[in-house]
Amino acid sequence: MNSVNLIGRLVRDPELRYTQSQQAVCTFTLAVDKGLSRDKRQEMESAGKPTADFPRIMVFGKMAENTSTYLSKGSQCAVIGRVQTGSYLDRETGKTVYTTDIIADRVEFLDSRNNAQNNAGAMRGQNRSNYTNDGGDFNTGQNTDDFFEDDFQEIEDDGRIPF
Repeated sequence: MNSVNLIGRLVRDPELRYTQSQQAVCTFTLAVDKGLSRDKRQEMESAGKPTADFPRIMVFGKMAENTSTYLSKGSQCAVIGRVQTGSYLDRETGKTVYTTDIIADRVEFLDSRNNAQNNAGAMRGQNRSNYTNDGGDFNTGQNTDDFFEDDFQEIEDDGRIPF
């Protein structure tokens, strides 16, 4: 079984390019914490060793375009995909270089702070005068105190409801 689930933060902004057949390809590097104990983490940090892994992620199609648009350096995301290994011959040294990439089937945007900023950017050109952002909750400008008052009708329990 070749299945990968990762959660981490982007090391740099994602790079979007298109193949000759016009398929979108987005690549980015994800910093994934190794989940070390406090003592082991301090030991590795003092030795100058990394406490995270940095896999390269590749995303294709519409998900690649969305990833490029809505994620940036420092954004937190979850990736579901598979491992793909490969190799190529380095032109300068003549040596074989081995690669390991994560091919993402799905990318979930987890960082609500960045999502709120990006959603605001995506709504440019639209009328946003009725929306305000007070800590993540959106208010449509309507009075919510009596929003359901006209539609709500209390039902008497006559014993026929099975729950």
